[in-house]
Amino acid sequence: GQVLELLRGVQRGSEDRKQWLGRLRWALQNEETQQKFVRLDGSIRTLTGLFTSSLAELQLGAARCLHELSHSSAPSVAEACLPLTSYLLTYLSGHSLELTELCLYTLGNLVVESEAVRKQLLPQGIIPVLASCIQSPHEAVLEGVGYVLSQLLQAKEAPTEIIPLVLDSALPQHMLRLVCSGLKAGMGAAVEFAWCLHYIICRHKANEVLLALGAVPALTSLLLELASEIPQDAAEGLELLVCPVLRCLSNLLAETGCRGQGQDGRLLIALFLILQCFLQQHPFLIQECLWLLNNLTADDPFFCSALLSLDLLPALLQLLPCSQMATVLVLTVLCNIAEQGRAQCQRLLQPALPRLLPLLALPDPEAAGQCLELLHLLFLHCPEAAADFTRQGGHQALEQQQSTPELQERARALLHMVGQPPGAA
Repeated sequence: GQVLELLRGVQRGSEDRKQWLGRLRWALQNEETQQKFVRLDGSIRTLTGLFTSSLAELQLGAARCLHELSHSSAPSVAEACLPLTSYLLTYLSGHSLELTELCLYTLGNLVVESEAVRKQLLPQGIIPVLASCIQSPHEAVLEGVGYVLSQLLQAKEAPTEIIPLVLDSALPQHMLRLVCSGLKAGMGAAVEFAWCLHYIICRHKANEVLLALGAVPALTSLLLELASEIPQDAAEGLELLVCPVLRCLSNLLAETGCRGQGQDGRLLIALFLILQCFLQQHPFLIQECLWLLNNLTADDPFFCSALLSLDLLPALLQLLPCSQMATVLVLTVLCNIAEQGRAQCQRLLQPALPRLLPLLALPDPEAAGQCLELLHLLFLHCPEAAADFTRQGGHQALEQQQSTPELQERARALLHMVGQPPGAA
């Protein structure tokens, strides 16, 4: 009854149509009302008529109602809005900022709920339209574009149907530009686009387009800039940008062929500054930083040597007890360094060896396994370390590891290396 009355009021074309639209918008905040409304005959047709009206006030009123509808989590509601997608795209290039913003968020919400909407928007040209919107000077519009894009890029069909279109458009260069000017331009948009880049990088195997745009040096410079801002006064929400930027850089470096693009020792210092700053408040960033550190040092003599010569080892070892994940990642980075040979292993022995015994007693087989891996490399390159380790009680620790099935073999091999037959007390 009430929903029908609201629809009739909006349809009647009387003077107070604007007020009826206001009441309808308020009613459409309710999930059940949304579903009743789209089932009424002529409801979407009426809203379409008002949305395409030449009277700005009615158009905005209808746009606000559509925006409320788009919040529905029922795919049937999103699909009822299918006839409106081409108009939503058209008005993105209009003159009213509020209308543009409403259209963007309505599109973003519809995209989340319905594959049918996404399938219709692609041939209607949503990617080129967004590529033109991303050049807007208005922060609010840019954030809206970031929202729509991040929803599209997370869709299940994104790797095959959406990401290739995005990479073929002008979007990547503008996304990269906006992420890298986040500190000066606008943090909100920078955060949205940093996540967009992350979704592309982790779901699309070959990132030649981003690499050719200089994504690695650009994101490296951004991290250096973020780290230099931190000590003075860490901007509110800075960690929200740091997180996806670390992920983007980490995943790009994990790809082959990026070596040498980002070999800048200052990046290590920046990482440790970020770690120190966010350690207490935002511990989730510890593993993001350590992932990147692992990808920087894996098979990379430059970063392994830099970490030692910049005297960052003590700071790295301090992160060992932060969390189970941190323990494993710190040990992995230490293994990366140890793989470089005798000179590097000698630098690790003094500070690292005493820390490994308590780790072997941990109940976590992944950490213990990584620990055994590191010991193996240290004993291999510095046989004298084995005697040291035995003196500190390492033999008993290795004996105990033999009772963990997945670590048995490695523990036995290490017992041979420390020069005592397994089973001998």
